[in-house]
Amino acid sequence: MTVDDSVHTHTPHPAPVGADRHLPPIAELVVASVALMLAGGVYLAAHLPRLPPLAPAVGLLAAGGALTLVAMTLLGRIRPFAWATFFQVARWALVAYVTIAAILGFVFVYDHTRGSTLAVLILTLVVFAVDIPVIIAFTVARFHEVPAAARP
Repeated sequence: MTVDDSVHTHTPHPAPVGADRHLPPIAELVVASVALMLAGGVYLAAHLPRLPPLAPAVGLLAAGGALTLVAMTLLGRIRPFAWATFFQVARWALVAYVTIAAILGFVFVYDHTRGSTLAVLILTLVVFAVDIPVIIAFTVARFHEVPAAARP
């Protein structure tokens, strides 16, 4: 019995739409922001119900917020891009993550977290609730076909 060499030849799969485009590191920046938000949230929650030192959490919040703003700025400058797809995905992901953030915020209020600690936790949840939908929507839209009318 002989093996036909043509059976073992590798036929490449077509690359996904947009795979050859060089895009700014949107997902990487937002994932770094999520990591900073999670670190800040865990740090603050680990100190509750006592008053935690806020400097580390505020620093993490500021750094994560800055990364999110940079990512959003870079995202807004991408041309052409499947914006309709991006906003369709982002809208529903935002609904989900705002709900999650609101429930977590309620838990902190219910547990009698007050003052500046609560403010930092709520702002951390806000950045988190924006970051995740951006990652999801960007990941979907970057590989979606851009309509011919939107191309330069």
